[in-house]
Amino acid sequence: MGRPYDVIVAGAGVAGLSAALTAAEAGAKVALLERAPIEERGGNTRYTESFWRMQSKKEVSEDFADALAGNAAGWLDPEITKDWTRAPGDWPAILRSNSSLDPELIGAWADGAPDALAWLESHGLSFDFLPNYFITESTTRMSPVGGGQAIVEALATKAEAMADRIDYRFETTAEALLRRRDGGIEGLIVKPIGGEREALHAPNVVLATGGFQGNAEMMTRYIGSAAQWTRPIARGGYYNRGEGVAMGLSAGAAPGGDFGSFHAQPVDPRSGEAEPVVLIYTYGLLLNREGRRFTDEAPATVDATYEATARDILQQSQGLAWCILDGAVEDIPNWRKAIRTDQPAFEADTLDGLLAQLDIDAGQAAETIAAFNQACPIDGRFDPLRPDGLATSGVSPRRSHWARPLVQGPFRAWPIIAATCFTFGGLKIDPSARVLDHEGQPIPGLYAAGETSGVYFRTYTGSTSVMRGAVFGRAAGAHAAHRNS
Repeated sequence: MGRPYDVIVAGAGVAGLSAALTAAEAGAKVALLERAPIEERGGNTRYTESFWRMQSKKEVSEDFADALAGNAAGWLDPEITKDWTRAPGDWPAILRSNSSLDPELIGAWADGAPDALAWLESHGLSFDFLPNYFITESTTRMSPVGGGQAIVEALATKAEAMADRIDYRFETTAEALLRRRDGGIEGLIVKPIGGEREALHAPNVVLATGGFQGNAEMMTRYIGSAAQWTRPIARGGYYNRGEGVAMGLSAGAAPGGDFGSFHAQPVDPRSGEAEPVVLIYTYGLLLNREGRRFTDEAPATVDATYEATARDILQQSQGLAWCILDGAVEDIPNWRKAIRTDQPAFEADTLDGLLAQLDIDAGQAAETIAAFNQACPIDGRFDPLRPDGLATSGVSPRRSHWARPLVQGPFRAWPIIAATCFTFGGLKIDPSARVLDHEGQPIPGLYAAGETSGVYFRTYTGSTSVMRGAVFGRAAGAHAAHRNS
């Protein structure tokens, strides 16, 4: 059978759209598959504000490489990683296939970001330093005007306009890779909703189907039983069911990233809005359902620490915590911007009146707050806009910054859970987004981009995910288009 396509792209968020358009612009005939209906197209990208860790349109942030390298793996073996000092072509197989994020990929990411941003602007996007929900920040960020939805609509509209080169299919799921006897790729088995399975043939397949946060079985398998207390942060995440990751692993791909973790954000479980974050807790307290503190609420700026805090929340009873503030929050300029939920706070003039409204051990909570109040420093200047060193003494866990007693009404509270933005575990790729096998060799014709590739460990390096999707989506599309031309 002849090949009707040069490239098949499974998934149509920023990674898939970037891959499909880049390949088509290079002259390839492309099939672009989107599981969602047209009105929900774009996966996770559609629902994000899409911050990019950049200091200008031409440069990534000053801390970009160091921040990624600091979260590149667990305890790296120096006897293995010493070979990173050699040229990548001379790396041994055990290093090339290692699940860690290697310096070559970090370099390609940083080098590709300005070009990816410029390419998006050539398709009608505009980037700037726009407001966000962080009161305190540790790095520089840009974002497109209109956020991720603007990216999706601009690229999807262009893809639709290229109907002569892009066969854009909605409500269609990629189910299995078609492979030659030598292991190379020859297409995909796909299934439209309500239709019959079909074999699509192409020598190149780009897996950009997201992570597995929408798959309860995979979440429990990799994350553990606490996964029942988390949920995708936005509607697009429910379409990310892990097929791309599973297909790649079944085809012999080396795993990349941390399969036991995910990018977590603290959100109000009562809200159905996308990304209903509650990030004001650094100026108050976090109590679990037993009425006890369980973490340092303010170890540093909130943008650098909220994910670790959200994971701590996930480990509490029913994965729930309460953020409690008193009336002193009014001293914080524009404090409400750190709260994106559409649900009202629980509120009362007295602390006892507030605690009586919550799903919490009110007696223990009152004791915990009293002990915290006694542990707050008497001297020192409160500075809400930067870590101020106002720390507690004599209580555990210690509070590092912004420790002030909660004594004045009105008292407010919000419930918080850890929502899943995306999972970390995926497929090992090289700078061309080629999927690597367990010997560190490219699987011929197989690519992965976006959340389907695995690069993060423990803590997400903030404001890099959409950037990653664009950079490596474009890399995959460009390499695939020329591989069999």
